[in-house]
Amino acid sequence: MNFKLNKKDSFFSPAEEKRIISAIKKAEKNTSGEIRVHIDETLGSNPLDRAKKAFRQMEMHKTRDRNGVLFYISTRDNGFAIWGDVGINKITPDGFWDEIKDTVIDMFSKNKRVEGLLKGIKMAGDSLKEYFPYIYDVNELTDEISRKKK
Repeated sequence: MNFKLNKKDSFFSPAEEKRIISAIKKAEKNTSGEIRVHIDETLGSNPLDRAKKAFRQMEMHKTRDRNGVLFYISTRDNGFAIWGDVGINKITPDGFWDEIKDTVIDMFSKNKRVEGLLKGIKMAGDSLKEYFPYIYDVNELTDEISRKKK
């Protein structure tokens, strides 16, 4: 994947972040699942391992139905992963996240970061509604983008 940054690039502008947060809110109206985005500016090991660690650190595993989803972006080493909690993974088919992940990575590689993430968030909301339909109005996790700095 190729989404190198220049020194002045913050990955998403404030206006883009508002669009992403709006997309999360809209996607969550289809499902009781919780969606978050995390941007990591540090170098490290496997993005999926780091996504899992960030998921725990952000206490996303504390949702009632264990149905949190993390879109993890590593800006320094061009990493991307999606991590879903055990409540999702135990009832969805193998490869549930693959099409979403591949779509986001493809759009990132074309320098369409915002569009890729917006599409991935919508796809996640649409896919999760089958397994976790919207049944209650409790936003268990913040919709804000989280960050880990170098």
